[in-house]
Amino acid sequence: MKGSLFVISAPSGAGKTSLVKALVGSVDNIGVSVSHTTRAQRPGEVDGVNYHFTDRDTFQAMIGRGEFLEQAEVFGNLYGTSKTWVEQTLQGGQDVILEIDWQGAQQVRRLLPEAVGVFILPPSREVLRERLTGRGTDAAEVIERRLAQAAEDMSHFAEFDYVIINDLFDRALADLAAVVRAQRSRVNRLGDEQLTLIERLLASR
Repeated sequence: MKGSLFVISAPSGAGKTSLVKALVGSVDNIGVSVSHTTRAQRPGEVDGVNYHFTDRDTFQAMIGRGEFLEQAEVFGNLYGTSKTWVEQTLQGGQDVILEIDWQGAQQVRRLLPEAVGVFILPPSREVLRERLTGRGTDAAEVIERRLAQAAEDMSHFAEFDYVIINDLFDRALADLAAVVRAQRSRVNRLGDEQLTLIERLLASR
């Protein structure tokens, strides 16, 4: 059975990456698409694990060849999702998570309307500022720019199927896992084991 595609978006600093990492570590048969990006590699990041770090010329050539399911420019850097990897992984029966912004989510919905959209919100703008500052990876002017962009990002929450407020991490993680379980329980997503059980239950009629 084909896997499900989950598109998870959030303003920078809302805790999306931490939630997704914890979800993948606690739920079986689900993986995260590794995006291509032209942004600089941060300390501790691994090429091919966190991102596929790509120079701008190579990225533009990939756009020209139609290799991206979605692509967007964020804060001057290009980001894109490999169309081939996503399609092959879904066909193999594994669920896939795309961690992308709302612009990319719009592109994915046009091509794959069955994708499940989840938007992560912070509990307040004050908490968002604290999280961005606490990461210690961005200069002050970058943080201010991200905060200014956050309001625009958050205004697109209604375009998604689910909204999760990341106040208490464990509760937000449980909510995210519940979305995945609910999708897997949809009638058109039932696997062989569930269908066999249903056939046995109905056999006594």
